[in-house]
Amino acid sequence: MNKINHTRSAGSHEVEILYMKRVQIEMEFIFKASPAMLYAFITSPEGLVRWFCDAVDIVNDYYHFYWDGSMETAELIDDIEEERLRFHWVKSDTRFEYFEFRMFKSPITNETILKVIDYCDADEVEDQKELWESQIAELQKVIGG
Repeated sequence: MNKINHTRSAGSHEVEILYMKRVQIEMEFIFKASPAMLYAFITSPEGLVRWFCDAVDIVNDYYHFYWDGSMETAELIDDIEEERLRFHWVKSDTRFEYFEFRMFKSPITNETILKVIDYCDADEVEDQKELWESQIAELQKVIGG
């Protein structure tokens, strides 16, 4: 494990705090669908419940995602229609981390590329990648390619 130890004085006691190193992961997936179709499945409640979550409520720029009865809220912090969506988990410890979807056409194959950018603990990279692969495989199945 990549842990960073930090000692902080708390009055007359020293407290050791362990911070897990966070890393950015990037993954690309190929779709036959247009960026416009992908964008709809990533931004609309009807689209999101078909591949990403059990339910979602969108209030202004806040997406309240539900999985197995629990809720997580993400703020939409960047939105370029049919190009990019960037979200920040409201309960995140840092403002610098986000998860992002980028959509663009491959100039060679004319297929749509969906790039997913996310952050996780250094020792959870493989699990996080497997989770995204599973989620995106569901999206590919729903869209038809």
